[in-house]
Amino acid sequence: MVFDARSTGGSPSRRDTTRPAAGRPPRSGAPDHPAESGAPVALDPPATETDAPSSDMQELVEAEIEAAADGPVTLRLDGKVALVTGAGSPDGIGYAIARRLRDLGARVAIVSTTRRIHERASELGVTGFVADLTDESEVGALADAISDQLGDVEVLVNNAGLASRASPEVLRPVAQLTYDEWKAEIDRNLSTAFLCSRAFCGSMSERGWGRIVNLAATAGPVNALPTEAAYAAAKAGVVGLTRALAMELVADGINVNCVAPGTIYTGSSTVTEIKQGLGTPIGRPGTPDEVAAAVAFLCSPASSYITGQMLVVDGGNSVREAQFR
Repeated sequence: MVFDARSTGGSPSRRDTTRPAAGRPPRSGAPDHPAESGAPVALDPPATETDAPSSDMQELVEAEIEAAADGPVTLRLDGKVALVTGAGSPDGIGYAIARRLRDLGARVAIVSTTRRIHERASELGVTGFVADLTDESEVGALADAISDQLGDVEVLVNNAGLASRASPEVLRPVAQLTYDEWKAEIDRNLSTAFLCSRAFCGSMSERGWGRIVNLAATAGPVNALPTEAAYAAAKAGVVGLTRALAMELVADGINVNCVAPGTIYTGSSTVTEIKQGLGTPIGRPGTPDEVAAAVAFLCSPASSYITGQMLVVDGGNSVREAQFR
């Protein structure tokens, strides 16, 4: 099925992306906040090493765990609709993630800015969409099209970023960086994650289950390189967005995390990047499949007690104090 968000003429999405999430219904018999019940709020005495939980407390905890359980702890995503953005390159991270989620049973949609996405979709046996994810109206049209063709998205991987054919990467010191170039990096690497998360989190909240995994990077949250200030700022922003979303959506059964790759070997890797990978403690750059494995875990029911976290995939490079190879 061919879909191009631009062909909709920028018509507004049928979804109201500004509405508050439906949220999980309050627990039976419990007020939203203790003070709202009018009853005095009891403060527990300080815990001591000899304290043991009462039977009532144990029953409460066990009931909460049972209510939160998605079923067996599994990596499988059978029947769940997953969207992976930025999957246009056959040797890129997005493509590897889409393949991994497909192999775990998900019904996968992939999107990029060019029609080559349909070649990737055909190779993977998934559904491809064309959209500019920095354009609010195109993101809304994409959300409607996926809902019509596959159903509501339950797993979202915000991988779009870095350079694209339509918007090449700009490497300049801050003193030489234009405001338009700055905005382009922020839009490509941060605004895309915001717009897609906003477009799809409402339906996840209504279902009471969802996974959002954002692709950050070690540049920004962990370290930085000269001439990449805008990229580093955007990726640090992805981590902040991840943590804020995690706290906003946790009561709706949605876990939000991010993965921060270091030097990953792809077809677009430069000689400098390859040398950086060879200099890591593991002694080589990572692969898209290794990043995909980390992302797939965070997309799965097995990650049910992990939210608001950043998982670094960089061969140990960010924790090394000094070069030792």
